[in-house]
Amino acid sequence: MPDVRLASPQGKWILLTTVLGSSMALLDSTVVNVALPRIGRDLDADLAALQWTVNAYMVTLAGLILLGGALGDRFGRRRVFVVGVVWFAVASLLCGIAPNAEVLIAARALQGVGGALLTPGSLALIQASFHPDDRGRAVGLWSGFGGIGAAVGPFVGGWLVDGPGWRWVFLLNVPLAALCVPVALRHVPESGDGRAHGRFDVLGAVLGAVALALVTYGLIAAGEDGAVAVISAAAGVAAAVAFVVVERRRAEPMMPLELFASRQFTAVNLVTLCVYAALGGFFFLAALQLQVVVGYSALAAGTALLPTTVLMLLLSARSGELADRVGPRLPLTVGPLLCAAGMLLMLRVGPGASYPADVLPALLVLGLGMVTLVAPLTATVLGSVDVARAGLASGINNAAARAAGLVAVAALPLLAGMGEEAYREPAAFDTAFGRAMVWCAGALVVGAVVAAAVVRRPPPGCKRPECLRHGGVTAPPLEGEPVRKRLS
Repeated sequence: MPDVRLASPQGKWILLTTVLGSSMALLDSTVVNVALPRIGRDLDADLAALQWTVNAYMVTLAGLILLGGALGDRFGRRRVFVVGVVWFAVASLLCGIAPNAEVLIAARALQGVGGALLTPGSLALIQASFHPDDRGRAVGLWSGFGGIGAAVGPFVGGWLVDGPGWRWVFLLNVPLAALCVPVALRHVPESGDGRAHGRFDVLGAVLGAVALALVTYGLIAAGEDGAVAVISAAAGVAAAVAFVVVERRRAEPMMPLELFASRQFTAVNLVTLCVYAALGGFFFLAALQLQVVVGYSALAAGTALLPTTVLMLLLSARSGELADRVGPRLPLTVGPLLCAAGMLLMLRVGPGASYPADVLPALLVLGLGMVTLVAPLTATVLGSVDVARAGLASGINNAAARAAGLVAVAALPLLAGMGEEAYREPAAFDTAFGRAMVWCAGALVVGAVVAAAVVRRPPPGCKRPECLRHGGVTAPPLEGEPVRKRLS
């Protein structure tokens, strides 16, 4: 049984280590969007390259995050966490010195691999190290400090872009890792799952990542070469079918398909796909809209987007308490509708837009919608499966959200009619941005309809969320016990 007390010096070092590790990934997921216009100008990159700057990271992260949790259970959570931090830092260094867009995109893909190793490990280390009486408070502090890191990310990113330059958005991870690794090696106890056995489902993980990459490539390439786009998308669908076949036949699959026999689990994941597709597309395009069309600096754009994260950090716990009383269906219906209203309010954000009159109201409504839905969504995912599989269910839900976001970043410019040079043409980008917001609002309405029609209150005694304060905007928090599936 873990016995480290939170008040002890070792407990404080463990908390610091996990906060530093998770903050690296959270910072990266929020600050890169703010840097995109400057990256495009400095590297002479078109819109497709900017899409891949975001999506190369998301493809490997979404495809491998379940594998990362399983590797920690098998080979030691501290060991895999440290490997992930070092990997992430090295990839960040490569991003920071990238001479062109192609190298940057490749380094971003490597960064996603590191993120898949360290993201599940940070919470797993807390669960495996702290005394049961202190674990809830430790998780609360971890999620709270992580949320603060996510909240300051756009501000710090904007300041770096306008000051030392966009490369420091990535280089900042190197000193964070240099602090995190020695503390982890010295103060964090090693832990693992002694029941882990068998071979890893590497084939399933690779097929999942390849399917995402090919579909994404097809969507991004559709505006340039229709034949290549169709072939790529078809190959991606074939890889996805192969992934399902492999997972169905494995004795120990990475993603057990029988979980989707639960109508509730399937419905909540459909809501997740709709919500996080819209949010992923929004935060990618909004940072560009504020800089390209409204004329904000990177610092101003990053600061402008803070209200959504701050509201989530301050109010998520109360939203979870409300959902416990009224059940998840109402919040999961109202939350997406509020988000949709916020995105439609963004239609007022154009040339000469006023922040207090135009931008802030949209972001406040969007933030309230996110507050309303995130905690109930996580609770419903955990409550729709057996307690023993709560961690796995949370991991699948988190991966689904990231996959939805990357597909949205690939598809929205195509659906909205953005050309390759759109982000260099304010008038054209503004028109396409308006179309994209309508698409995002439509996806959120679909999610609300699914929730209203299918989601019901989980049974009494189901597992409840531990990460009550969540500041991330790209995916719901990972929850529950570490993923223990043995991948073959």
